[in-house]
Amino acid sequence: MTNFNDREKAFETKFARDEEMAFRVRARRNRLLGQWAAREMGLTEVEGEAYAKEVVRAEFEEAGDEDVVRKLLGDLTAAGVNIDEARIRAEMGHKDVDARRQLMEAK
Repeated sequence: MTNFNDREKAFETKFARDEEMAFRVRARRNRLLGQWAAREMGLTEVEGEAYAKEVVRAEFEEAGDEDVVRKLLGDLTAAGVNIDEARIRAEMGHKDVDARRQLMEAK
């Protein structure tokens, strides 16, 4: 019975670690997206960092990426940037890869 309990505990530990990593990747990705959008809008470096934090906070409004996409699309459009949802989603995919790479290199 101990062997089964050990396996169950190991699975739970791995699941928790994977969930934490997924959260960190999403947060890093959203920060990178915010920095990208800030450059697209012509914000200063200080404004860009503040904006990137806003994008990270937008993730917590609802489950999934829709809140982040909606924020970026609205803000970029309001700033006069010619952009569509497909481009934002493509950039989101690129930033996801960058975020994973950065976190793996940091280990």
